Amino acid sequence: MFKKILIPSFAFFGMSLLALITARVEDRAMEVNKIEKSAYNPVVVLELFTSQGCSSCPPADMLLERAKKQYPEEVFALSYHVDYWNYIGWEDPFSKSIFTRKQRDYNRKFKYRSNYTPQLVVNGKEHFVGSNSSKLTSNIATYRTEKTANKVVLKNVVTSDFGISFDFGVNGNLERKQLRAVLVLDERTTSVKRGENRNRTLKNSNIVVAEKYIALQSSGGKSSISIPNIVSKGEDLTLMLLVEADNLDVTAAAKASVKL
Repeated sequence: MFKKILIPSFAFFGMSLLALITARVEDRAMEVNKIEKSAYNPVVVLELFTSQGCSSCPPADMLLERAKKQYPEEVFALSYHVDYWNYIGWEDPFSKSIFTRKQRDYNRKFKYRSNYTPQLVVNGKEHFVGSNSSKLTSNIATYRTEKTANKVVLKNVVTSDFGISFDFGVNGNLERKQLRAVLVLDERTTSVKRGENRNRTLKNSNIVVAEKYIALQSSGGKSSISIPNIVSKGEDLTLMLLVEADNLDVTAAAKASVKL
């Protein structure tokens, strides 16, 4: 009698377990499908930490510019000029202490003990020496095929004497994310008089001249960014919008050319 009851019980348990596993597999498949449907086109955001006072930086500056020209749609090139090289005699006109802090935040995330130049950060996720051509090529190849969690749309960009206004829209999950508006100067040539690059004429490209963070309280809105005095009339600018997670990962990007 015991065996007759026990065998059906095990059979019933096995059938229930199979049904549970099947249901979980189906749920997982639906979840994956949902994630795939909400994934957006790849972007490659390259943030170079550099300085006119660093003799190792010019090759990295040129490499970044080549990458942008090779992949004009997918690559978003930004050069943040840090201020910790200014002490050796040449004050980089584009350097800001806030950019040094930004680099420190990245290195804290990467568990890297100190800042260095030239340092290149890709999509906020990894870093390497900015003049390493093979490493850059490998990273671009990887991130050009990696779908992103968000999509940002930039439109109605209007320039005035006081700044640039714009509309934006963001698709995807906005939880614990913010929008970073970045104003990038296309290029500038500087005659360096002192420091490690003394008596050299440097052409810097993709220079970040202004940055602003915008809270993402909804999927769209309006904002603006000021044009700093260092920018001259007639110079070419690019306005970039980056979606940034609280762990500093960049999950979307958009850009628009601006002419003063």
